[in-house]
Amino acid sequence: MNLHDDPSDENRFRPAGRPAAPVAEQWSEAGEHAGGASAGALAWQDFVTDEPLRALIELAQNNNRGLRQTLLDVEAARAQYRVQRADRLPGLDAQGTGTRQRVPGDLNGTDRSQVQSSYQAGVGLTAFELDLFGRVRNLSEAALEEYLASEEAARAARVALVAEVIQAYLTRDGAQRRHLLTAETLRAREASLALIARRRQAGTASALDHQEAVGLAEQARAELERISREFRQAGNALQLLVGDAGPRPPQRPGADTVLVQDIAAGAPAELLAYRPDIRAAEHRLRARNASIGAARAAFFPRISLTGLLGSSSAELSDLFEGGQRAWSFTPQIVLPIFDGGRNRANLDLAAVRRDSAVAGYEQTIQTAFREVSDALAATDTLRREEAARRALARSTGEALRLAEARYRAGVDDHLRYLDAQRSDFASQSALIEVATQRQIALADLFRALGGGWLADVPLEPAAREASSAANLGG
Repeated sequence: MNLHDDPSDENRFRPAGRPAAPVAEQWSEAGEHAGGASAGALAWQDFVTDEPLRALIELAQNNNRGLRQTLLDVEAARAQYRVQRADRLPGLDAQGTGTRQRVPGDLNGTDRSQVQSSYQAGVGLTAFELDLFGRVRNLSEAALEEYLASEEAARAARVALVAEVIQAYLTRDGAQRRHLLTAETLRAREASLALIARRRQAGTASALDHQEAVGLAEQARAELERISREFRQAGNALQLLVGDAGPRPPQRPGADTVLVQDIAAGAPAELLAYRPDIRAAEHRLRARNASIGAARAAFFPRISLTGLLGSSSAELSDLFEGGQRAWSFTPQIVLPIFDGGRNRANLDLAAVRRDSAVAGYEQTIQTAFREVSDALAATDTLRREEAARRALARSTGEALRLAEARYRAGVDDHLRYLDAQRSDFASQSALIEVATQRQIALADLFRALGGGWLADVPLEPAAREASSAANLGG
């Protein structure tokens, strides 16, 4: 590659702005979520209405190991940016050198070999690059954008952690409710079994009736053990997310709802402002654009300055005596002529990485759009399903009461009573599961809409670096 090859192909290497969002302009599943509080403007402390759950989320924010690793990655990116930014300023070093060498006579003009000494001390400027073509500036900008992307990734991890704690809490709460229901059902079936046993002794119930009652009781006992296992495992999952000893989940189920029930979906374009993973992908795209600028600058001359101001002497004892002042100034210019195609390959690589970042950015938006659409569909359908399940539970409960009364009065046989018991337990258990799923879907919707971190709005491009420099102590 030589200077006659043009590295500035505008169609290929021109920095790209924000690509158009490859999604629809409106949610097709918004339904009942046209009103309510905006998720993007709703902090998680307002979204969560249950005080024990808030305490667990606070504890998870401080002790979750996965989040801690993410925050340390942010600190590493911050340090990397500061390292890269330092190259834009000249560095001054205190320098001291000493040299003793034997010089043959035919080289020193005396025909006699001599030992020569040279000592030097001072303040030096070492290879400071004059950034005339933006190479150092673009490298610094790329490091800044990577740091900002890591910050957004940390915000995304925080939002995800909030949602995961909510989901684990609701899963445990749902298992706890089903455990209590099953324990109560088991007690009722054991009482029914005792009644049938007495009737069998009196000759009014058959052995078949007795075995069916035994089967129902054992079925409830097995179901109780299964739900107990789910309850314990859900508690372990919640404890892992919380990450430390602290406030324990309540021993009894709390309120029926622990979250704000109505949040607005907003417009798909709002995801670009509220979703931290989308903002992170945008920062990575800007970093790739800056890398293209650095790769282009490699085709042009690189000018660096080296200098020293101090004193020098042939004797160490005279180094700081009067009249020993010395200075040196060494500018250097490097002009690439032939590099075997390295610079062109680096530029091509930077362009490919930029195109890959564009594709990643668009895929992130599409993934976010699907997550919101799925959450909207889930919350809308689960809301209606819960209403239907609740009506069904009321119906089967009343049917069980009537079937028991008719059985005790001798109007119906035992089989109808058993069917009523099975139906009521199934409908009550299904109602608990659907109610839990609906609240989990609300948490999914809150996370998918980017809720929870209103204060962390993206900075305008002109203010990004100034704000970051101020935050980083520069």
